[in-house]
Amino acid sequence: MEDIVGKKVYIIGIEGAGTSALALMYKNLGYDVSGSDNGDHFYGDVLAHAGIKVFDNYDKKNISRDIFKVVYSTTIKENNLEFMEARRKKIKTFSYPEALAELFNQKTGIAVCGTHGKTTTTAMLAFVLNELDLKPSAIVGSKVIDWQGNSLTGRGDYFVIEADEYQNKLKHYNPWSVILTSLDYDHPDFYKTFADYKKAFVDFVKKIPQHGFLIYCNDSRDVVEIADGVGCQKMSYGFTEDSDFLIDNLKIKLKKSTKKPQQIFEVLHRNNLLGEFTTQLVGKHNALNATAVITFCHKLGLDMENVKKALADFSGMVRRFEYIGEKNGAILIDDYAHHPEEIKTTLKTVLKIYSDKKIIAIFHPHSFTRTEALLEDFAQSFDDCTKVFVLDIYGSVRENSGKVSSQDLVDKINKYSINKNKAEYIPTIEETINFLQDKIGKDDIIISLGAGDVWRVTHKLAGK
Repeated sequence: MEDIVGKKVYIIGIEGAGTSALALMYKNLGYDVSGSDNGDHFYGDVLAHAGIKVFDNYDKKNISRDIFKVVYSTTIKENNLEFMEARRKKIKTFSYPEALAELFNQKTGIAVCGTHGKTTTTAMLAFVLNELDLKPSAIVGSKVIDWQGNSLTGRGDYFVIEADEYQNKLKHYNPWSVILTSLDYDHPDFYKTFADYKKAFVDFVKKIPQHGFLIYCNDSRDVVEIADGVGCQKMSYGFTEDSDFLIDNLKIKLKKSTKKPQQIFEVLHRNNLLGEFTTQLVGKHNALNATAVITFCHKLGLDMENVKKALADFSGMVRRFEYIGEKNGAILIDDYAHHPEEIKTTLKTVLKIYSDKKIIAIFHPHSFTRTEALLEDFAQSFDDCTKVFVLDIYGSVRENSGKVSSQDLVDKINKYSINKNKAEYIPTIEETINFLQDKIGKDDIIISLGAGDVWRVTHKLAGK
């Protein structure tokens, strides 16, 4: 540790989901960490709590000669002032996935990947391993409620990461084992076809060594096809009858005291009942996420009673079907769903729990290329809600404009809906809040959906 303590690490774009988690890990390892970001500061509180200095703009004067290494988010362009200054001063520079791989590849690496479910599964697995005193390290792409942060720096051998496929970050990681949760075409700005997208996962799982293993969802034909091509040991989980770990007797109950739901289900391993499991996370997708963790823990030979308790204690993620509060008696929920399949899954879950309520969705489309490529799919994703308000497309740092608009999506939704006024365009978050303030009540469920800052709608309505 003597060659680490006090050495300066600077992160450009430090408030991203991954970069903020990495910053906390560097800090816990003993580095002197600081960085910069001009984004929405969603992780600013986490970094501030850890005493990590964050500059609100990019300025070359922030890059001092005594910095040991500079890490930059993959959203940062080469003309960024700080990036250019680091290169000019010949400071070692690493992209976020390169820096993460430098740490991950030294440990017994567990990578959770897939189009959907990887954030929750990563957090859930790391939480359970930590509760069972295995002292894992972990990097998660969202705040974990139980940690009040998004990383763990443990002394144990295991390192669990959410392995993001965007820009093929997967190519940097050398995993011992992989959990593959799902596969649906995404990130069309980087992967031009579904075949290109799928190949990134094919190449990744082939890196699993013979002494490692693959855990995969048996309910996805494309996932099964990928699993068929690997030579390491593999185990399947899902609702499909021939799954090695089969989910059965799924039930959702609503707690009267808190109005919060919980989910109960059984898992059978080759017709042998492993037991009944409870989780605070609801929906079939979360039963799948939990069963991926159960499968992994069974493979490690961990005590199932301890696994059950840890799963039941896991509070979940910020922005993953998160109960925010109430406004005028209306229940407010926030969810990160930003892909058509995620939206459909989330809304089906809402409908199952709150079948007697009117479901009002606030959707913030994320990226022009995704909206354009999946426009027809997005338009048919809102069948299970009563009303949907669509905000202006959130281009983030990837894009400033595109060939489609939110009004195009509104028109498509109404085209496919029996109710031709089901979708309505409201440009901004502030306008949405003002519009809904006095129009919602005890018969309504309001759910904010999207990868941008749409969470502000439900939070502000709840007075947070």
